[in-house]
This record gives sequence, structure tokens and C-alpha cells, in this order.
Amino acid sequence: MPYPATLLPLFRLNLLLVTLGLLLAGCQTSPRSPRVSTEADANIRATPRLPAVSQPPRPLPALFLVGDSTVHNTSSGLVGWGDVIGGYFDPAKIKVENRARAGRSTPTFQSQGWWAQVLADAQPGDFVIIQLGHNDNSPINDTNRSRGTIPGIGDESTNIVNGLTHQLETVHAYGWYLRQYIADARARGMTPILCTPVSRLPTPGKELDTTRHAAWVREVAVRQQVPLIDLNRLVLARWDGKTPGEIKTNYFVTKDNTHFNRAGAELNAACVVEGLRALTNCPLATFLLPEPAKAVSP
Repeated sequence: MPYPATLLPLFRLNLLLVTLGLLLAGCQTSPRSPRVSTEADANIRATPRLPAVSQPPRPLPALFLVGDSTVHNTSSGLVGWGDVIGGYFDPAKIKVENRARAGRSTPTFQSQGWWAQVLADAQPGDFVIIQLGHNDNSPINDTNRSRGTIPGIGDESTNIVNGLTHQLETVHAYGWYLRQYIADARARGMTPILCTPVSRLPTPGKELDTTRHAAWVREVAVRQQVPLIDLNRLVLARWDGKTPGEIKTNYFVTKDNTHFNRAGAELNAACVVEGLRALTNCPLATFLLPEPAKAVSP
């Protein structure tokens, strides 16, 4: 039966509204659920977002040193090998930037922004030597520093509520962080070079944590195909034939068995250069002086 003429406008309006409703329903997204913090959100140890590179190009390439207190130290009587290695390089060809920070581990050097600063200052053609590990043996979570990592080089991770920041955080394995440094450096056009942690004072009958971490660095270097300076082995070879007491007196400070005096730092720097000269897959050695400059102090 035909609709009365007086109802046709109302019918057409209803039809139009229904059609519009169907079209809008098809375009609508589902209601937004509350945002849940994920593991990626919680990973405050991961590298901060890479800052934009805005500085003008440098006339010379740079060598960045990334490490802990065995690489750079400002405490009285304590010297890092990075503090004295500059005299081995030709300042007319390359600039040495010691960015190491005492007390840092592979995750905290990143989470505290030090690594982001290196990346911000880097330019293609630069080099970075990475020697971290002495502090990765610390507790993963405590109310002191919370700087440890999971032993090994796998993809294991664990979630914690950081005892210092009281925030959810994801902690990875030691080798996971090393791979992140390598990937970040390569993305910036830098040449990453891994360096095994320099040994603590040898203790007869005891395996040192630096020995374990050195083995993991070697494995990561092979898998990631990056140059390796095996500082741990090179220094141990220089100590061969000496007693722990002689090594302690000659190279270490009196207060602990980790930090070096000037003689120890200079020996470690010489070993880094020895390892660098032996590399066949890295051009950094071409920036070395034939003989080190007389002044190798900071």
C-alpha cells in the first residue's frame, strides 16, 4: 500500500538517519581502553630517544671512551686508563673524548643519559671503545644503586620495581646491553669496538667476575662481528710471573682490588693500544702516533 504523501518526508528523513548511523558505525574504532604499562614502557634502562644531531660537523673524527671508574676516575690517587691514553693518538688527526663515568654499568650508563650524550655528539666516521662490566655484577635491585644485570648474553629479562626510583623496570642480560650499544653506534655511523673489562687483582683459587664478563664480551664481539680489544688477557699477560702482592703494590690503590694508581692506568692504556694495533678490521690504529707523546696525563 502506498505511503500517504504527508508521511513521505518523515520516512525519507528516518531512512537518511539510519544510513548515516550505519556509515558512522563502520568508521568508528572500538572504545579506547585504559593504557596499560608494557614491558617496553617500563624499560627505563633502555637508551633514551636518540636526540637530533644539531651540532656543526667537526673537522676531525672523535674517539669516544665509554666505561666505568677503571676508564675514568676523578678521585684522589685513582686513575683510569682513559685518562692517560690520549697521548698515544695524533691530536692533529683525531680527538679523544673520555666519556666514562665511575660507578656505571651497561644499563645505568644508558638510563642516566650518558650514552645518549655520546650519540648526540657523534658523527659518521667516529669510533667508540666500550669497556663496561665491573659494576654489572652488582645486585639487580636494591636501595643503593640497582645497577646489576642478568649474567650471560641471552635474551632473558626480569621485571622489578626499582628500589631507588620505585618504578617498574625491565632488566636484561649483560650481552643484551652490549648488543644495544653496538646497534646504536652503528646507526650513528660510528665504529664500535668492544673491550674486555680489565682484571681485578687476581685471587688464588677464585674466579673473578671480570673473567666471566670478559668471556661474554668476546662471544658478543664474535657474534656481532665487531673489533675486540682483549684488555683482560693483555693485562694478565703483563702480570704473569708476579705475585698478587707485587701486582697490588705496583698497580693498584691500597683501598681496594679494583682501582688503579697511575702506574696501573698507564700499563692498562699501553695494553689497550697493543690490542688496537693488533686489529686487522679497524682503521683506528692509523690515528696512533709512532711513539706516545711525553705527556699522557689527563
